[in-house]
Amino acid sequence: MISKATILAVSCSALLGTACVHLGPTRLRADQVDYARALGDAKKREILAAVIGLRFGDAPAFLTVSSIIAAYQFDSTAGATGNIGSGSQPNYALATGSVSWSNRPTFTFSPTTGEAFASAYIRPLAPELIMPLAEGGMPVDLLLRISAQSIGGLQNGSALGGDGSAGSAGFFQLLQTLRRLQLAGELNVESRSENGKNSVFLALGATNSAQSPQVSADLARVRELLHLAADTRTYEIVYGPSAQGGNRIPMVTRSVLGILTNIGAQVQVPDAQVQSGATKPTVGLIGGETRPIIIVHAGPKAPADAYVAIDYDGTAYWVERADFDSKYAFTVLQNLMALAEADTSSKAPVVTIPAN
Repeated sequence: MISKATILAVSCSALLGTACVHLGPTRLRADQVDYARALGDAKKREILAAVIGLRFGDAPAFLTVSSIIAAYQFDSTAGATGNIGSGSQPNYALATGSVSWSNRPTFTFSPTTGEAFASAYIRPLAPELIMPLAEGGMPVDLLLRISAQSIGGLQNGSALGGDGSAGSAGFFQLLQTLRRLQLAGELNVESRSENGKNSVFLALGATNSAQSPQVSADLARVRELLHLAADTRTYEIVYGPSAQGGNRIPMVTRSVLGILTNIGAQVQVPDAQVQSGATKPTVGLIGGETRPIIIVHAGPKAPADAYVAIDYDGTAYWVERADFDSKYAFTVLQNLMALAEADTSSKAPVVTIPAN
């Protein structure tokens, strides 16, 4: 026999079990991380698609995710009936209920066009925008290899082809020497603002302690390669192909499109694509930097665990998850693009999660 207390318990659980559902805190914990990762993965695929597209002469297009609305809806109904019989009437309890769940996320994309496109992607990145990243701990050799076309007249590799496409040996020697000085704490980047003008300076021999023979040799080599005055420690970095004096370091920087084009020029593509005229031969490098900035693999199908992968014209292109150097270079590239895009009118994505 079913007691009265049992019938009441069944009725209450049917009514309360569906009513006491709190979506807000649960979905926020999951969605904040999941959407952030999804945005990051989408940006990586967009960058790789632009690199490969430029490799084949296609003009890239960039879409900004301006808003995300994750609309969750949870509806429930419940009912319960019971009878405590007497005599020949048996005891019984009946609980009914229905639950409906829906998730209809809405994404808003804004194409980057016009002045915003020119400002973010076509115009060269200013040295005062790039160099502070090195002060934050980013490897100066990788940063300059990606963003600089020339330093003190020393040429980086170029996607244009020809005799100078591999760059000058002195350029890569300079980067390696600057990196050693950075690791030794003998290289600093100083940002200054005077009369509304932002300037950036490179300080060599940053410490006052006794210098090792290696540090002294590296400092002398940097000054020799860049034709810098030996009686000063701080040098202003200015945009341009030639120096205006022994206390300035001229630098020609690349635009975002220039960076993507040069990275794409180092990507190995199927020989048939080159022979057909669809793209140019891969640009090689010289000196101590024969490794491409980002190693992009090509094949019929990308591995399931690839760091980032896209399909282009029937061929899969991907970056290996086990290739830390390529992944870190990809991160530096994303940071540079974020700095360039920060000067445009586009805003950061807004994630709206209504919680019933």
